[in-house]
Amino acid sequence: MNFNNNNERPKVLIVLNTAWNLYNFRANLIRALVAAGYDVVTAAPTDAFAERLPALGCRFVPLPMSGHGTALVGELALCRRFWRLLRTERPQAYLGYTVKPNTYGSLLAGLTGVAVVNNISGLGTAFLRGGVLGWVVGRLYALGLWRSGRVFFQNTEDRNLFVKRRLVRAAQARVLPGSGVDLQRFAAPPPRGADGTVRFLLVARLLRDKGVVEFVEAARSLRGRFPQARFQLLGAVDEANPNGIRRSELQQWVDAGLVDYLGTTDDVRPHLAQADCVVLPSYREGTSRALLEAAAMARPLIATDVPGCREALDDGVSGLLCRLKEAPDLAARMAQLIEMTPEARAAMGAAGRLKMEREFDEAIVIDAYLAELARLGVHGAARRTRDDGGNPTQPAAPR
Repeated sequence: MNFNNNNERPKVLIVLNTAWNLYNFRANLIRALVAAGYDVVTAAPTDAFAERLPALGCRFVPLPMSGHGTALVGELALCRRFWRLLRTERPQAYLGYTVKPNTYGSLLAGLTGVAVVNNISGLGTAFLRGGVLGWVVGRLYALGLWRSGRVFFQNTEDRNLFVKRRLVRAAQARVLPGSGVDLQRFAAPPPRGADGTVRFLLVARLLRDKGVVEFVEAARSLRGRFPQARFQLLGAVDEANPNGIRRSELQQWVDAGLVDYLGTTDDVRPHLAQADCVVLPSYREGTSRALLEAAAMARPLIATDVPGCREALDDGVSGLLCRLKEAPDLAARMAQLIEMTPEARAAMGAAGRLKMEREFDEAIVIDAYLAELARLGVHGAARRTRDDGGNPTQPAAPR
């Protein structure tokens, strides 16, 4: 049974695990799809950002979904909610992000004849650690991605791993430059005024897999040698996550003077503007959006030499790479940056900005989505308009 509708504007359904993610990371894609003549419907669990989504030109549908739930009854109930969503909305294309939309949602959409495009933005802890749960997640990916018209990956290692494990076919898979970065919104600010400090900022959910503990241990080893250095954490505490840092542990670090906790924010740019270096000792990423945004704002980077981090910088040019799970090596790279002149740090940041302009412009990602929808036969209504020569026109993605 095919759920495609016959509306003048073909409907695209975009599903993620949070409305926050939709608004903060997919806003320009949504705007571009609307401009191209698509009827865009977004679905995710309701949070504070859900009410902002209609301003982008789309409609929001609440879709309750547990990010960590694995109980069979709950997962079957989620599948029923996906099925009802598809039956109600009858989209012509389904864009899936994050694990459950990429598995349950994609499987059901594909079985009903809907064109499916997936984005594997990260592999997740369960998948990477293996075991029974990792095997189950892998089988779910294989089922969910079976009928997909295109599966986007955010780094080559993730793509090759899925192909090697036969979770996708090589012909389905394509690598994008992460989610890209909005180069206008994340513009390079004027140089920060000299105040004698060197500020290191880690932007991430406070999870162990993000390298938060290694960052704190590096700060512990450096604070006596470099009293002018400050070490800052910006991101949500997620105690429900098995890898989450507990609030009590975070408070101990703050009380000991190791780090400053900046809480959470709807706009990371003021914090990036006040940082001298952005650090992410993550164990693995799809492609880190935090690193891309920092580099776009001409901030030097320090990151682990792992998939999803190393792509964001050129070692020794726009940042420094450190070894995985080795706080002493991270501390050595941070000391190296402290000992640079302000001019050398500024030059490193400027090189990062140029790299973002060359390789990670969000427009590259948006154009890829518009091209894939057209390739799959789901053309925006704006394509039906014609220029003076009688040729179809397609509005360009916003830059």
